[in-house]
Amino acid sequence: MASLNSDLFYDIMRRVDGATLASAACTCAALHSISKEEGLWENVCCSMWPSTNREDVKSLIASIGGFKKYYADCFPLIVNKEVPELRWNNYLDYPEELTEAEYYGDFDEFESISPSNFISIVDIRYKNKTIWSKVIWGIPNVNGSNGWFQNCPFRIDLLNSEVINLSVSEGLPPITSMERERKDGKFWQDLRNGLRLSWIVVNRKIKQAANLSSWSPLGGQRHWPTDKDFLIRFGSILPAKDILPCQAVECIITMKFQVVYTRGESVQTTLKLTELSLQLGDMEGAHVNGRNSLLVLKEALSCRRSKNYSEALESFHLYAKVQNELKEEKMRNECRLDRLCIIGGIAALATFCYSIHTLYRLLLQFQCCRHPFFYM
Repeated sequence: MASLNSDLFYDIMRRVDGATLASAACTCAALHSISKEEGLWENVCCSMWPSTNREDVKSLIASIGGFKKYYADCFPLIVNKEVPELRWNNYLDYPEELTEAEYYGDFDEFESISPSNFISIVDIRYKNKTIWSKVIWGIPNVNGSNGWFQNCPFRIDLLNSEVINLSVSEGLPPITSMERERKDGKFWQDLRNGLRLSWIVVNRKIKQAANLSSWSPLGGQRHWPTDKDFLIRFGSILPAKDILPCQAVECIITMKFQVVYTRGESVQTTLKLTELSLQLGDMEGAHVNGRNSLLVLKEALSCRRSKNYSEALESFHLYAKVQNELKEEKMRNECRLDRLCIIGGIAALATFCYSIHTLYRLLLQFQCCRHPFFYM
């Protein structure tokens, strides 16, 4: 290897992916030195995230530390296993260190975070083919950090009037009939296995970035709300310590497809992407407001990450487990309250009936005393 030219090394290294490049850097001093070249990491990022080919995105990445740092921040998935086992009664209380006014009021920290500082870099792949990329500078439809945005549910919708189709030419399997697909589910399974989504959020003020997506789908629903609709969900579990009482929230990225074209025996199928949105939900399923969402996103940019997909999936399952336990406990408490209300209602009715009966007897006795011969 010592006899090989450094240019040849560089030519070889620019053909590998990021994981191979990082591993090669640990083998010898020569490869370690070459792996520091920013051009190699730019090539890796552009092949993985086509949206980084844009000149404005390249300038953004350069301003936050370069392509090597961008890859190190965005390739691993967010992992958050610090999900507290909350009880429903405790979950409804505000944290002891915050008053209700402080919880809903303004923080100095929020004043330093502007919606315009958050950039969304989104890439959708299907079977290793890029079908759509988009860059959103700032949070859409927000005029400043005050007003309705702070208290309204936080939501980013990427699709406006754009038409994004996925067809057989991109590797989509044909649908012979919706009835057959409903029975065997092969089309749905192929769609889930082939789709990959990257939703990277960059804060240019603090110069940090993270991928909020799970790469592969976490779940979804087929034939909902109609036979021709498919809903696929990506996301991650984000820390919300000292921000929300639940201390962890779910980043929910939703994709909705609709079958728009099927024709006769030639069986040509086209899927239209009708929704691509991002929201944050708490343990009870309520959407987090804008102010708290920005604080959570800022915290997520510096949280723990892992290249192991199963570890990221484990944190999601842990969150879902605690969330289900919280829902079950809430249902049990509501059932107890219902029983108490029913028992209280029966007791109140019995007391009322007894009081009416007693009053009626007293009235009869009073009448007997006034007119004794009338009742003889």
